[in-house]
Amino acid sequence: MKGLRKLLIEEYLRLEKIAGKLRKELADMPEGTLRVSKSHNYTQFYHVKKENDMKCQKFLQKSEMDLVRKLAQKSYDEKVLRIAEKRLQQMKSLVGTYHDNEIEEVYKKEHPARKAFVIPVEPTEEQLEMEWYRREYKGKEFQEGVPVIITEKGERVRSKTEKMLADFFYRKEILYRYEKPLYLKGYGIVYPDFTFFSRKKRKEIYWEHEGMMDNPEYARAAIRKIESYEKNGIYPGENLILTFETQQNVLDFKIIEEMIDRYLQ
Repeated sequence: MKGLRKLLIEEYLRLEKIAGKLRKELADMPEGTLRVSKSHNYTQFYHVKKENDMKCQKFLQKSEMDLVRKLAQKSYDEKVLRIAEKRLQQMKSLVGTYHDNEIEEVYKKEHPARKAFVIPVEPTEEQLEMEWYRREYKGKEFQEGVPVIITEKGERVRSKTEKMLADFFYRKEILYRYEKPLYLKGYGIVYPDFTFFSRKKRKEIYWEHEGMMDNPEYARAAIRKIESYEKNGIYPGENLILTFETQQNVLDFKIIEEMIDRYLQ
């Protein structure tokens, strides 16, 4: 399962944190346990502990409710700690040996001559990406009279910034599709500036560059479109990457590179 190793590590660390917290709290808890009983519609609490190898219990008065609370908390903490320690023991070996791409790596490591005769049990990440990349689509048409801007890849884009981004992706050998149509329910067809295929998530990631955010009308339209993405389950920071520009604030390609490393690698 893709991403399972990361989830296992996160869960292991979460349980370790819980177990450590509980061990520390239990060290300061009072001896004994709490017994709860019902008598004539009244709930009664007893402090049970050993004295001289004999189990003794003492009725707890209303003035001793703080002890009741501590003993109840102690019982709960001990139950949770037992579960956490059991799961940590089970996960310890798995975390150390599990790798997300084990099955895919078998195919990757085959000799090229042997690969030619082998059909992998599941398409590899590269195969899925190439299949996605080769699908044909009809992009948005260009109006007459607008500047012709061509990328290093040889395709036409609408702005110098889009060319800079496209060239940046091209040099880094990141496959993308320019203005690949996407239907957003309640909005209609949009043409994200760039669409990528995430190998890890095995789904599309969209990149929208909003380049005139100091223009109020443009900014309102951009916000409406972003909201439409969100209403369709496409969220910034997950499967939607957003960059912005104004006349005074231009793209910082150091940040762009960090965003690529975070979302596209």
